[in-house]
Amino acid sequence: MAPFLARWAGFSAKWFGLSAGLLTLAGCHDATRPAADERRVFRYNQPEALSSLDPAFARNQANWWAVNQLYNGLVELDSTLLPAPALARRYSISPDGRLYTFVLRRGVRFHDSDVFAGGKGREVKAADFVYSFKRILDAATASTGGWIFRGKILEKPDGSPSDTAFVAANDSTLRIHLKEPFVPFLGILTMPYAYVVPHEAVEKYGKDFREHPVGTGPFRFKLWDEGNVLLYERNPDYWRSDEKGRPLPYLDAVAISFLPDRKTEFLTFMQGKLDFLSGIRAGSRDLIMYPDGNIREDFKGKFTVQKVPYLNTEYLGIQLDSANLTGEQAVQGRALRDKRVRQALNYALNKPEMLTYLLNRVGSPGTSGFVPKALPSFSEKEVPGYTYQPQKARQLLRAAGYSPQRPLRLRLSTVLERKEIGEYLQKQWADVGVQVQIDINQSAAQQDLVDNGRVAFFAKSWLGDYPDAENYLALFYSPNFSPAGPDKTHFKNAQYDKLYDEARRTQDVAKRTALYQAMDRIVVEESPVISLYYDEVVRLTQNNVRGLTPNPMNTLLLERVHKD
Repeated sequence: MAPFLARWAGFSAKWFGLSAGLLTLAGCHDATRPAADERRVFRYNQPEALSSLDPAFARNQANWWAVNQLYNGLVELDSTLLPAPALARRYSISPDGRLYTFVLRRGVRFHDSDVFAGGKGREVKAADFVYSFKRILDAATASTGGWIFRGKILEKPDGSPSDTAFVAANDSTLRIHLKEPFVPFLGILTMPYAYVVPHEAVEKYGKDFREHPVGTGPFRFKLWDEGNVLLYERNPDYWRSDEKGRPLPYLDAVAISFLPDRKTEFLTFMQGKLDFLSGIRAGSRDLIMYPDGNIREDFKGKFTVQKVPYLNTEYLGIQLDSANLTGEQAVQGRALRDKRVRQALNYALNKPEMLTYLLNRVGSPGTSGFVPKALPSFSEKEVPGYTYQPQKARQLLRAAGYSPQRPLRLRLSTVLERKEIGEYLQKQWADVGVQVQIDINQSAAQQDLVDNGRVAFFAKSWLGDYPDAENYLALFYSPNFSPAGPDKTHFKNAQYDKLYDEARRTQDVAKRTALYQAMDRIVVEESPVISLYYDEVVRLTQNNVRGLTPNPMNTLLLERVHKD
């Protein structure tokens, strides 16, 4: 421990010395506010790699959190996860659900930048959204976010957006035309992919726009020393004020570190050198929580713990398409295409016990469908799932032709982070006579194997892109086969597809919820996946942090945060 602490002390001095020096350089350009101090600097760590500050590439949480502070979109999610006006002060949807009209706020300006004449940020216009949306659909951009519009807006025969897909009727009026109604569309527009960017910055920097961001958000870019520190400073011209008319944001700066090791990150937080921590791993979780999820006495009062349902379902997937399975994987694939086998694997698992023993009850057992607990359509009553019934599992296995003399043998493909859970499941399946070997892959290799259908049985999670059950149920819609789409299991069911098509066009909330539940019941019955648990967001904050509210999307919004 001593050598580690010595190494950490050296690293800490280097990082925090660099951070303090750069914050001095960042300064505060608003003469009405005093110079920046620690109470107006928010510090968080980003353990996963940050690849870009361009919203066109905000495909993971690291990028999402970083760009959230720099940009805005037409709409944003409110505290109840419903779309609310942002840069659009109002919007309307035509009765047929195909035309969306947005009226922009006046006076919203891009950050000051040398890409503009005189270095002063210009006003945002409807044409900027047209440009931004077409940009993520342009193959030359190679954005990971083109799917938010592709297949939904009016398109030419070659799949490119039609001339009437995005229309700036004037400087403050934007129209978006869909080819057919798609009720979750407003939720999609809250994603970072739909944030507005100025063409001047993209044209000047090209692909280097990733490290020269220009947005409209509460903070503006100051410096990025990749792998070490990212600094933002307060945007003095931000368009939003609080309820008392005070300009936002309250903070003067945001300092982001990049400590990759979770133990080091936790130690740094405990030393008071980070203001916030999201997600705690097994070792740290056991340190501060009892198995029942309550905070240990030694840590009560030392920091604030916030826990809310998370739009994340941890699951096991079963490949139902033999096209790319070879050798032993093909043999397993044939066994798993028997629905009785898939159901038996479900009944064999004691999910509540797993959460207590391995996860300190962070999350809820997956005893309903695939849609997580944080969404309105979730209902254990309307979508009853699998409970722990080992005897029923044995009966189903016998009916499928398996016995102690002819045991079912499988391989579960997973990653190191999920190894402990895999080994727990392995023992549960052994109790009903199923022999499962755990194969550990690197994350990139696991993703490739799953996306291309080369493993029969795999561990995955689905973190919602937007807060609508459609985003989860899209994983079982047959036109969405991977690798191009999210249907990793290649599940195909005509009745399911019919319900999905109806649900995404249905504007009546109650009817759409009933359709979602009907689809989720089919997923339970056919079992292309095993829902292990519905995750929870666990956040730790220092006691002097105010205004940082957790939400099921686990978004990080800092414009209303302040420190005592």
